[in-house]
Amino acid sequence: MILLLPADPMRPRRPDEHFAAEAAAARDLGFDVVLVDHDALARPADPEGPAPVRTVARTTATGAAFYRGWMLRAGRYAALAAVLRERDIALRTTPEQYRRAHELPGWYADLADVTPYSVWTTGADRAGFDRARAAFGSGPAVLRDYTKSMKHHFDEAAYIADVADADAAWRVASRFLELRDDEFVGGLVLRRFERFVSAEVRTWWVDGRPALVTAHPDTPGRPVPADVDLSEVAPLVAALRLPFVTADLVLRDDGRWRVVELGDGQVSDRPAGTDPADLLAALRPAAR
Repeated sequence: MILLLPADPMRPRRPDEHFAAEAAAARDLGFDVVLVDHDALARPADPEGPAPVRTVARTTATGAAFYRGWMLRAGRYAALAAVLRERDIALRTTPEQYRRAHELPGWYADLADVTPYSVWTTGADRAGFDRARAAFGSGPAVLRDYTKSMKHHFDEAAYIADVADADAAWRVASRFLELRDDEFVGGLVLRRFERFVSAEVRTWWVDGRPALVTAHPDTPGRPVPADVDLSEVAPLVAALRLPFVTADLVLRDDGRWRVVELGDGQVSDRPAGTDPADLLAALRPAAR
């Protein structure tokens, strides 16, 4: 059982400080901890190009592995998987599965009943955006790309009061693209605005089964409601047949829990105050 973690950029033989607690918990649980040079992996200008051969630290460990680290583009994750295969290490989540969980178009259709209505573009041009607006219709929307919103810049780069207002909508999209810059992924996504009445909770799923319910990393101090209802979401997440994902849920004003984000669990942040052993213990059987 192998856990891959980012190395500290200044002390490459140690895990990145953000993941140090996970490294210690993993060793206590019997994982082999192997460090990855995240900066070298993410550096190539071509996101689909090969990874440097020295991306992964030397190790004698072989077998199944999970990655826990900073977000990677799908092409860079595939490059990491290729380097690992040469060392007889197999990521438990394949590159195809990673892309499906990490990018909204990969999971949206399967979760459409429990997530806001969405349309998206391929690329970031105005013409494609206008076609997406026409398909969306009218009314308020939240803008994002395939992997991330700019919710911390909600009024200027996320919220569109009426998608039918072409110029106002494009101003928000332009600001979003400016802020995302070279981190923009895939295309522009319009998601129907819904009214929520709770903080987000992060649910963790291993092989389609709920393993943990935690606070969201953006609100680690908010208590997790005792009555989070997974009955609608659980069969849909299970049907995805993905090894390790997170689903961020929030309560809508009509009392239904809604999925606002699905993500690959390997690059989903663990909120402060959550014991890393609780998460890693759930991964240990899945790595066999």
